[in-house]
Amino acid sequence: MDKKTLKRKKIGVLMGGKSSEREISLKSGTAILQSLLRMGYNAVGIDAGDRLIATLMQKTIEIAFISLHGRWGEDGTVQGLCELMGIPYTGSGVLGSSIAMDKTIMKHILMGLQIPTPPYAVFTQKSKIQFPLPFVVKPANEGSTIGISIVQTNKEKNRAIQQAFAYDKKILIERYIDGPEITVGIVNGRLLPIIEVRPSTGFYDFKAKYTQGMTEYIIPATISKRVERTAYAIASTIYESFELSGCVRIDMLVDKATPQVIDINTSPGMTETSLVPKAWGYLGKTFDELVEELLMGAQVKL
Repeated sequence: MDKKTLKRKKIGVLMGGKSSEREISLKSGTAILQSLLRMGYNAVGIDAGDRLIATLMQKTIEIAFISLHGRWGEDGTVQGLCELMGIPYTGSGVLGSSIAMDKTIMKHILMGLQIPTPPYAVFTQKSKIQFPLPFVVKPANEGSTIGISIVQTNKEKNRAIQQAFAYDKKILIERYIDGPEITVGIVNGRLLPIIEVRPSTGFYDFKAKYTQGMTEYIIPATISKRVERTAYAIASTIYESFELSGCVRIDMLVDKATPQVIDINTSPGMTETSLVPKAWGYLGKTFDELVEELLMGAQVKL
């Protein structure tokens, strides 16, 4: 949609919701809402809670700007609701959102596409869990590193697995890679500068992600041109193969000279410490320009 048409539409910024990432979503959504109002758009904030359908009907919104993280928002559920209600929305569609959200399905598809990703295994609570140390254990359907642990010794194993199962009935265990973490942002198909993430604790966990000063972000990343080209090629393949759209962030760990995909985020954070706004800003563009760019990509995907 063009700007002139969008200015006449009522935009609902969907935020909050019911996932464990609710507070981060509220921060992202508030930043987006303030940006839209600054630019003169007719926008309202909507907490995507239990009465979302009734709220969408009551607010009579014409476009949904989805700023939800995690389950019931980033996983295809709200996208499907918007499809049923005929409301154009930002970001990826039902399919891309759902397969990227479930880390186990994501890994299966990556393997099928022959995209480098750490060796892994999927377990349920009935499984006998055996996996060579060191490894990373994570819930299948959580973001923001919630429920994730690095396991270096057998002593740490049971507690880490129990913590992951507290968030999901299915967990993913993958080989630990002791290499630099990089992330590739994509906005409406445009590849952004690669960011290298260096947490002061050595582990980019929830606290390191959302606490100012705990992580150093290097733009552009201190990687070779070969690694950069490979990372961009991988990100582009994922964006196309997973049928993604809008704003996406793909996280990788560099194992020797090979970027290995560890996560795909179809609704990345938009807070003051978030990575996509940092990469976008490196291009000399403002946060408002990022928000407007994403809004212009809103559509019904079916």
